[in-house]
Amino acid sequence: MTQMSMTESTKDSAVINTEDNTIVIPENTPASTPTGITRFEDLGLPSEILDATRELGFEHCTPIQEAILSQVIDGSDAAGQSQTGTGKSAAFLISIMTRLLMQNKPEKNRPGSPQALILAPTRELVCQIEKDALGLARFSSLTIASAYGGIASKEQRKQFTNKQVDILVATPGRLLDFMRQKVIHLNKVQTLVIDEADRMLDMGFIPDIRTIVHNTPPKTARQTLFFSATMTPEVLRLSDQWTNTPIRVKVQAEQMTADSLEQIVYMVTVKEKFTLLYNLINHNTFERSIVFCNRKDETRDLYRKLQAYGINCAMLSGDVPQYKRMKRLEDFRAGKYKVLVATDVAGRGIHVEGISHVINFHLPEEPENYVHRIGRTARAGASGISVSFADEQEAFALMDIEEYIEAKLPCSTPPEELLSPLPPAKKENRPFKKSPRRKKPRRYSSPKGSRSAHTR
Repeated sequence: MTQMSMTESTKDSAVINTEDNTIVIPENTPASTPTGITRFEDLGLPSEILDATRELGFEHCTPIQEAILSQVIDGSDAAGQSQTGTGKSAAFLISIMTRLLMQNKPEKNRPGSPQALILAPTRELVCQIEKDALGLARFSSLTIASAYGGIASKEQRKQFTNKQVDILVATPGRLLDFMRQKVIHLNKVQTLVIDEADRMLDMGFIPDIRTIVHNTPPKTARQTLFFSATMTPEVLRLSDQWTNTPIRVKVQAEQMTADSLEQIVYMVTVKEKFTLLYNLINHNTFERSIVFCNRKDETRDLYRKLQAYGINCAMLSGDVPQYKRMKRLEDFRAGKYKVLVATDVAGRGIHVEGISHVINFHLPEEPENYVHRIGRTARAGASGISVSFADEQEAFALMDIEEYIEAKLPCSTPPEELLSPLPPAKKENRPFKKSPRRKKPRRYSSPKGSRSAHTR
């Protein structure tokens, strides 16, 4: 969980109330809300939650936490626009847990009936939120459960069989499966969180979410917290439909990329790209690095080629089973691999400390994905480097990226030492081959009263 420290105010007015009652917060400056609350201990949190924040090293609120926490703890709805890493996950988790712990007589619901439901678009984000929730609930009796695809549903069902669930984090598809099987019931949901609504819209989840929301209590009888990285007209309509006079908060990025992030773009040919990547990895001390590709097959081929040249790496894409993804991410965090080759599944919702380099082996097809990718490094004030390869086929995407980030990218040709010839591969790089389908033995019929050849 990323937590930014706020100790000094660098602007006189960090929170602005606009005509539409939206609180606008510059991303990299502390907020100064009318409550004057900047520390978690000022919020009157239960001792279990306050002890957990101290254990996690959290002392001061991030801007979005400062702007909304005291009000959502009191039960108000909220609609927030903020990027990953601004502290919104901790904001809604602390609010949910505080409200549950402060109930005079906590209601004991039937198994599989959560009191709080958090919806997220991807398995990785669900796992991240669940991990954050477990950290904040470590000193309480609150139970956390998750439901997402990619692993056997039978294993996940055990969480809801004869067990009380306080907080459920889920992807829409798997949640609907369990609802149809009557494993999960949503009629007791007190707080509903919809995270990364814009991505839900892009991924076609909105019909599923409508069904899920319809099965929770009416919006006048529940609290709804709605978050999105962008607020398009479609997203705003959804917010209006599902929230009840919410507090509106916008974390306004003063710039798309952090000052501590050095961005480099190398103009190369398609044939030079792997040579450049190999030399970059071997000429630099990479603590941890992510190499991004656009497609699953590109990721797989690059991963195998790096392995053939002795680069210690792991692969993350939609083709990798969920249990293997989680294992590889934990190994990456632990330093077992210094290079992770990934698609954009690693672009959002994954927090790994100490990523020194992000390399765009392929420029992203969507400009906003460039920001998400390079945002994996230079987090929480740390420094980092992003290196992008612009070949003759992909260089056209640079203009759209520059327009999106409102900045000019520094483009240059690679230094000669980074294009030095490759050494011999350490092992053969064989392409993946599908296993041939095993043919069933052909059965021969024999005339009545005789024996077939294969029975003799």
